[in-house]
Amino acid sequence: MIMDHAKIGTLDVSRLGLGCMGMSAFYDGAGADEQESVATIHRALDRGVTHFDTAEIYGPFTNEVLVGRALGARREEAVLATKFGMVAHHEGEAPDGGTPGTIDSSPASIRLAVEGSLRRLGTDHVDLLYQHRLDPATPIEETVGAMAELVQRGLVRHLGLSEVSVATVRRAHAVHPITAVQSEYSLWTRDPEHGLLQGLRELGVGFVAYSPLGRGFLTGAITSPADLSGEDFRSTSPRFAQEAFDQNMRIVEVVRQVAQEAGGTPAQVALAWLLSRGEDIAPIPGTKRVSRLEENLGAADLQLSPEQLQRLDAVPAPVGDRYGDAHMTSIDR
Repeated sequence: MIMDHAKIGTLDVSRLGLGCMGMSAFYDGAGADEQESVATIHRALDRGVTHFDTAEIYGPFTNEVLVGRALGARREEAVLATKFGMVAHHEGEAPDGGTPGTIDSSPASIRLAVEGSLRRLGTDHVDLLYQHRLDPATPIEETVGAMAELVQRGLVRHLGLSEVSVATVRRAHAVHPITAVQSEYSLWTRDPEHGLLQGLRELGVGFVAYSPLGRGFLTGAITSPADLSGEDFRSTSPRFAQEAFDQNMRIVEVVRQVAQEAGGTPAQVALAWLLSRGEDIAPIPGTKRVSRLEENLGAADLQLSPEQLQRLDAVPAPVGDRYGDAHMTSIDR
């Protein structure tokens, strides 16, 4: 298979990318088998995947080290994206210091964050730098101005924002062109359809879809909230609480039915549906296993009929917020 490509803004990326977060953080088994994670990144490169996504908060810090080591001499084959803004950095602290979980997009913190990311990734530039979450204490114009300075210095090639509203993107775009917005999007989360995608298309900004498999829910592999340990952050998500979980299984049942008809897996159907939403949408399904990577990439060849796409479009909206209350407050809506 020759991997198709997508344009997100002016940046060319493989149609399907690889989200690397789960290799190091937040999910059950994260960090348990770095050898398999490295093998997954190598296989992705071999299969024509060019788009790799990480962030300093993943670990924190350890995922960037892993991704940088795995890319190694093949760094130039990759469009490498990372994120700042969920760790506060201060002058004089340890290289991998800072305060994880603290929203901070002040210019000084950004500069220190990017210096650290470049060192951990083993590269002299980041292809796509995202603000991870909007910082209510720092105007977006000030944040993007600091990011633009990094572009001028050659440390960053393209700028992005994550989980932001169209209004914020417009303000940011007026300071420096924004290449991409990354937000959650899948049959499990349709929020970007409520004005964000249209606004981005008007501006010529691309869209990167994270958690395109609904945090694993759409694969059907999670059959009960009891499948998740207390260390897995999904166990705190309202959508994975028992009552909501039972109702949300209605979505999975439709995906399973279509998968059986189409000769694919539920994961492939969920991704194929998302790919049908526009050529400017670049999903980054995450996995730490070669077998799941191969399965996900198979979605690019899965043909869904118009009738099947319509049935998927009509699945019920999920029950429950996608994050707990504390995290939902960081989403710019």
